[in-house]
This record gives sequence, C-alpha cells and structure tokens, in this order.
Amino acid sequence: MNDLFIRSLSIDWDEIPESSYVRGITAVARLDGLVFEGPVTVFSGDNGTGKSTLLEAIAVAAGFNAEGGTRNYRFSTYDDVSELCRAVRLVRGFRRIKVGSFLRAESFFNVASTAMREYNDDGAMEDWHAESHGESFLSFITKYRQPGLFLMDEPEAALSPQRQLVLAKHVAEKAQEGSQFIIATHSPILLAIPCARILSFDGGVVHECAYDEAGAVRLMRSFLDDPEAMLGE
Repeated sequence: MNDLFIRSLSIDWDEIPESSYVRGITAVARLDGLVFEGPVTVFSGDNGTGKSTLLEAIAVAAGFNAEGGTRNYRFSTYDDVSELCRAVRLVRGFRRIKVGSFLRAESFFNVASTAMREYNDDGAMEDWHAESHGESFLSFITKYRQPGLFLMDEPEAALSPQRQLVLAKHVAEKAQEGSQFIIATHSPILLAIPCARILSFDGGVVHECAYDEAGAVRLMRSFLDDPEAMLGE
C-alpha cells in the first residue's frame, strides 16, 4: 500500500491560459500527471526547466504558503505564483499531513522573520536570525521529530557542501521513519540521497534517471576531472 502523504498529481491544463508562460516550459507543458513511488523524490535539471515551478505548485496545492514556511504561514512579499498552482490536483494518501514545511533558499529570510513576528507569542521559539543563514535554514528543516511532508527548493543555495551532507543524511533517516520529501536541486550531494528517485527535467520531458545520468552529476565529475579544460584555459 502506498502510505505517502502525496501519492500522485494531475494537471488540469484547462485552468492555465494559452498565454501563460507555463505552457512555454517544455518539460512541464508535456506533463499530464506524476506518480510518487517512494518517500524521497528529487527534481533535477538545468535552470528554466520547470523544477521549481512544479514544486511550488505542489506546495500550494498541499496547503503551504507559496513563499515558504509551514501550512500555518500566510504572508506574501511579492505575488509571483504561477497559474500552475491552480491547475495541480493532488491524490493524497491515507495519512493526514500534521507537520511539514516548504522551504526555498531565496525566501527563507522572510520565513524566519514571519516566524519570530507572528508565531512566537510565548518567546520560546528559536531565533532563526541568531544563526547564519545556512545554519538557521538547516535548523528549521531538522527541527521536526514526527513524520511529515517536506518540500525544498534548491536548499543547497543556503548550505555548504558539508551541511548539504548533513541534510542528505537527515532526509534519508527521516524517510525511513515515514516522512516524505520532494526536493528540487542542482546538488550532486542531495541527488545521492539513498532511496531517492531522481526525476530529470532536462531534454524537454520529465523522466526518471539514474544518479550517474543526472546532468549536475555528469557536469561536476567532468569539472573535477579537468577544471582547466572546463574553464577553457
């Protein structure tokens, strides 16, 4: 039995105007639905291939704030939600989502500020601004103890390689305990999370790929093998 919080999704393309930029994102435009087959799904692909757009739509459909936070957060600093958010339909599992978060590296400062301003009435909440950006980002992700649904958009932007490794281990451990993760990333470290199913958006179609076939992994290996050649020296 599939006990994931989100089992699958479909896209109602009638909800998306013909003029929408979403229809110009080839991999997304060719997508009618998606089945989640395990507790960790990783979206891989170059910039502009639609990873973050689809992840945002999943997050909003699941009840999360578009700019990030838990399902209790409701704030907006800039209205930039795509039409895809209205078109995504989720098929949920039998477990109710009790805890979880949607985090995007570029808006975490706003999430931390909102947490301290709106959800710290008793003063007991950790001050997310008291640590570095990367440390507070990782602390927010790892603070949950019970299984939940966690969506992350390019978390490596806030984390050093060492901290990315910590996050990868955390995700693997929590997945075994019943959490579900959907992550959009360029990081070869996060792509290597054990049990992760990698969905590549490269080539204009969403498709499953092996770790060694992911574009970010192949590029990084080529660079490490011969950085001078890759830099054109």
